[in-house]
Amino acid sequence: MSSLQRSLLPLRRSLNAIATGWQDLIARIRDPYRPELHYMRGPGPKWRAKHAIQAAAAG
Repeated sequence: MSSLQRSLLPLRRSLNAIATGWQDLIARIRDPYRPELHYMRGPGPKWRAKHAIQAAAAG
């Protein structure tokens, strides 16, 4: 390895780290998964109707 290659090694590592950081940031921004859109808020009207019939029959 020549002295020029050895002297450029830290620069290449730094640039590689910056490029990797940018790639990670872009990947996170472009991620289509949004968990707040899939949040379950509780039982719906069908569950309530089914369990209301069972509760009325039981007592």
